Amino acid sequence: MKLTKKSHACIRLEKDGRTLVIDPGTFSEEDAAVGADAILVTHEHLDHFNEDRLRAGMEANPGAQIWTLKSVAEQISAAFPGRVHTVGHGDTFTAAGFDVQVHGELHAVIHPDIPRITNVGYLIDGGRLFHPGDALTVPDRPVETLMLPVMAPWNKIAEVIEYVREVKPQRAYDIHDALLTDLARPIYDHQIGALGGAEHLRLTPGGSAEV
Repeated sequence: MKLTKKSHACIRLEKDGRTLVIDPGTFSEEDAAVGADAILVTHEHLDHFNEDRLRAGMEANPGAQIWTLKSVAEQISAAFPGRVHTVGHGDTFTAAGFDVQVHGELHAVIHPDIPRITNVGYLIDGGRLFHPGDALTVPDRPVETLMLPVMAPWNKIAEVIEYVREVKPQRAYDIHDALLTDLARPIYDHQIGALGGAEHLRLTPGGSAEV
């Protein structure tokens, strides 16, 4: 499986000539979803869900389909009848040749005064990769590659480190990093790498790796 990092929380996965894109949001490239056979969206926040990005991907490939939770599906399904599928915790499906399991229900707490919205994570191919969206959800099975929300208004580095320890992946790649400055990156790299207990890796936007 080829993993390509796009800006912020968006990634592309390629296998057997097919492409799966997760979370093409406003902070990601305008063409982040173009070329996708399937698109997954974890929740409705703009840095994960951008309607224009989704439309570009869906219009570029008439066979492309979207899997997402109800709050996002309600906003996009009318434009693409029969091509948008609503999922929730515990669901399983196949998208672009990838086996997907849905984990989690709620966004992490931003502040007690801010109501929590729904959020789901996607476990790919039985645990080869997990994208949690905006939550520190721990799947009920081993994870090889964890997409790690490294910096967000709702987390701190201690929670990020503990999340890696709890999931126990073989490796963790940074996502949710658009707000992390280059000045701070070495601090995060050192502390997560030294304390998380897993190989800690980072790809620049457009960079790829085999996972």
